Amino acid sequence: MTTPAVSSRDLPHPAREEIRLESVMHALSDPMRLRIVRELAADGDELSCSHFDLPVTKSTTTHHFRVLREAGVIRQIYRGTAKMNGLRRDDLDDLFPGLFDCLLAAADRQAVRLGSD
Repeated sequence: MTTPAVSSRDLPHPAREEIRLESVMHALSDPMRLRIVRELAADGDELSCSHFDLPVTKSTTTHHFRVLREAGVIRQIYRGTAKMNGLRRDDLDDLFPGLFDCLLAAADRQAVRLGSD
């Protein structure tokens, strides 16, 4: 069960104990969502939605962020009018030790191999 939104500006996120491996893997199986996660990991800080220049429509971008948030991969919060995104790295590392580092390293190797980095 996801945490209920407190106000229209609070977004629901799963509690740590509710994050499921299959949801995380599904969220990371899409190239655009993996791209978002790689950018967040490389930056190491929160980034606004407008920071990402994805080759998809705004509504599709919103969908990708929602999938990542609902899977427990990212946390989204409003800071003023900007929706900020950050990885839930501590939660993911505690639940699935080593998995996130392995996935990011594999994604980096793939990007180099395919020349898409």
